[in-house]
This record gives sequence, C-alpha cells and structure tokens, in this order.
Amino acid sequence: MADQRALSLDSLAVSDRFRLFNFTRRDDHVEYLWVLRAMDRLREVHHVQVDGEQVAAALAELAELHDDVPTFDGNLRDRLDALYEDGVVHRFDDASRAGSLIRYRNRQSVYQFSELGYWAYTAVEGLLAARIQDANLSRLVFSDILEDLKALAAANRAGRPEQVYRRLSRLDSVMEDMGRRSAHFHVTLGEIMRSTDTSPDTFLRHKNALLTHMSDFMSELDRYLPRLDRAVREVEETGLATLLSRAAEADERPFMSETDRLEDWRRRWDALRAWFAPPASPSGGGTSRARELRAATRTAVSGVIALLRQITEAQRGGVNRSSQLRHLAEWVHNCPDEGAAHALMGAAFNLRSARHAGGAHDDDEQISPRSTWWDAPGVEISVTLFRSGKAPTPGLPQPVRANRGARAALRESQAAERAAERAAAGGLVAAGAYDRVLDPTETRVLLKLLTKALESRSVVAGRLRGGTGANDVMMIRLVPDAAGSTIATTQGRLHLPGFRVELGGRPSGQGSSGPLGVV
Repeated sequence: MADQRALSLDSLAVSDRFRLFNFTRRDDHVEYLWVLRAMDRLREVHHVQVDGEQVAAALAELAELHDDVPTFDGNLRDRLDALYEDGVVHRFDDASRAGSLIRYRNRQSVYQFSELGYWAYTAVEGLLAARIQDANLSRLVFSDILEDLKALAAANRAGRPEQVYRRLSRLDSVMEDMGRRSAHFHVTLGEIMRSTDTSPDTFLRHKNALLTHMSDFMSELDRYLPRLDRAVREVEETGLATLLSRAAEADERPFMSETDRLEDWRRRWDALRAWFAPPASPSGGGTSRARELRAATRTAVSGVIALLRQITEAQRGGVNRSSQLRHLAEWVHNCPDEGAAHALMGAAFNLRSARHAGGAHDDDEQISPRSTWWDAPGVEISVTLFRSGKAPTPGLPQPVRANRGARAALRESQAAERAAERAAAGGLVAAGAYDRVLDPTETRVLLKLLTKALESRSVVAGRLRGGTGANDVMMIRLVPDAAGSTIATTQGRLHLPGFRVELGGRPSGQGSSGPLGVV
C-alpha cells in the first residue's frame, strides 16, 4: 500500500520530502537527533508545542539516563530553527509565554512536529533500532488469519458493518506486518550469508535454529495455505461489493470522502487476496505471494545447507577466507617498515593511488561559479585520460596506402554507371518522356537534368520563365504551360504544374544544343 502511494508522487513532492532528512547529512547530525528525541519525549506527555527551555529540560532528563547526550552551549534555538527550515518542525511566535518585558521584546518561538517531519524522525529511529535478532518468519499468525477470515465472512452475512471494519483492519495490519517480517528476514539472511566468508561464527552459532525456523514455517504454510485460499473465496462469495461498502461506511477517517475510503479498502482487499489466492487470469497462470514466499524460503534453505557444507569443508582443510586474512595481517605486522606494509596491502587488495581527472565544460557560462562539485553537471572524459592520465592526441600521420584493386573496381563501376546513363539519355531523346513508363535509370537522368533546369529559371517582367539543363548527351527545356504535365515512372508519377518538358539531343563535343522536339 505505501509503495503504491509513493509511486503517485511527482518529482517535486519527492524532493520536498527528501529535504526532511537534511539533518542526517549535517556534520552535527547526532545533536539534531537528540533534539528531536527530546521533542518526542515531550510529545509523549502531550506537550505538542514546546519552546527552547522545555526542550533543554527534556535534554537534561535524557542526559541522566544516557551518557552520550551532547551538550548545547546556547545554540539550541539555532538547531530548532534549522529543523524548521528543513520542514521537520513548525515554528510559531507565542507572545503569551513572555513573563517579562525583556522576554516580550525578544522573539518567543514555540516549535511543533510537522506531520511529515514526525514520519521522517520515526523512519530514522526505526533504521537505528533495526537489529539482526529481530528477523523472523511469523508462522503462528496463519491460524489467526484463518480465524479472522471466517469471522469476516460471518459478519458480512449477518450485516454487521462495525465487525466487518474491525476484522478487515486487523487482517490488513497482520498482512502488512507479515510482509515486513518476511522481507526483513530474507534481507538479514542474505547479509549473514554474504558476511559468512570472513566471520562464520554467527552463521555456525545459529545454523540449527535457522534451519528449524524455516522448516517449521514452510510446513505450517503448506498446512494452512489451502484453507486460507478457500476462506478468501468464501469471503468473496458473501458479496465483495457489500463487504467493501460496509467497511468504508464504518471507517472513521474524517479527511477522506466515502469514495476514497471505498477505493482504499478495495486496494487493501486486493493486496490481502494476492497473498493467498492466485490472480484470476484467462490462462489460469500465476501464483500467490504466499507460494512465492514458500519458494523463496525453500531456496534459502538450500543455500544455507550449501553454505554449511562449504564452511565445513573449508574448516576441514584449514584454509578459508578467515585464515587467509589472519595470515595477511601477520605478514603486514612483521613488515620491516610502513612503506613495505602499504605495498603489501596494496598488492593484496589491488589498491592504487587515486587518479583525479577533470575537464572544462563545453559551455561554462551555464554553470554558476558558486556551484559545488556535487551539484555541478559532469563533463565527458576520454578513456585515454581516465586510464593513463594523459590527454588523447591524434598521433602521427599515417602513410597513404594505395589500393589499386579497389580503385580499379571503383573505376569500372563508375564507367558502367556513366554508360548506363548515356544509354538512358539516348533512349529518352529517341522515345520521349511521355506516354510511357520510365525505368529507374531514365528517371535518375531526367531528375538530374530537371534539377538543373529548375535552378536556372529566372523572372522576366514579373513572370517566371522556363529553364534548361544539359549533359553531354541530351538537353532538357522547361516550357511554361497552363495545363502542366505528368511523367510516369516506376516509382510513381511526376507532376509538373505549369510546365511541360522538351527533350533534345546534344552532339558530342559541342557546346550548343541540337534540335529540340516537343514530346
């Protein structure tokens, strides 16, 4: 559900929400985190709007419980104002809190969590509170889901909207928790298997419990999956439209219309149904998310067994990644000087000194001189400069290589093409251009001369006169004609509005044209 809602945000809204996490990127991000923790502590006791003195008092209380609470030397208000600029908190000016004239003259600001700012703070706290020990697959929840589905069907048959709403809300929460738990478990399992190469102790310590946990989950899922599929279909048989309308009617969210609530509950039911019932399709294909989870867990079990076999064989041989790293650390420790230790580590991990390459932008006026390297657009760097640190050069001029065979073949093709054009020109002079279909060669010759004739046209006394074009065989003349003319070719018809074409032969070696005839 949350993922689908996030996809509907545009880039501007995404940028505004990412701005809420700016406090995590500052150098003193720990201080900002403790300020937000103090405000959250005050919110828990229903102090929604607080000033700087109340936040300082809450920080003092936290310092008594935690040793790593930082001290703020008069810059607490600056931290609160920075959080206000990021949108994490709201700031209000409250003159009623001024107890004296001096305090009244000064700005008396109170601060309150913004809605999205509180979500950002809880997201950061959830990330910091994540632990590998919390990863598990909830196998005991299937019986509760089956019971809720049966109770949901009974409530819909009896026409009890409040009971329908309660059961649907509970099912939605349970399914969201199960999806989050399964995703967390498989991500954590992948992290353990990835880091097992260097520290297999964690994996070997929990391998038996891990295999038992996944096997119990799969057996419980296999036992309940047919019943859950059947229970989902029984709920739909009681009337899905009525069920969703009753849930939307009992929903008490005041900021959503009834249509929006109905659409929201329809999306939630589709997500719940996708867990246990395969999607309805004409081909009958597709699997439910529970079956996909079972297949992923079975694959994970095979991976754990294979990794266990690999670790056992490596420990039996005495050579693994951990032993290699220990031997390398011993060699580095026994190096005669620091330079030799750096050389050994560089050779072992293929470490080299960083090569910095840079270049100028094509249009440097478009880039502000105040832009940082992080915000400025990148420039294209040649591969030669990146790999060797040297700018690319055109190199020495290469000698001209004579290819007599290719030249002779080219001359032959050119001579054949000219001979074909001469023959086509002779055919045009003899047969004319009208009352027949010109072949491609004749069309090419005619278009070349027609282009020359069109380019040679001129305007005399406000009227466009005709033009001429010639080659060594024939001449073409464009004569103005109100009716125009059309020439048929194998590629289509060539229309000449306002002109007709006259063709005539041209004696070889003469600059003047021969007699022209109207064709």
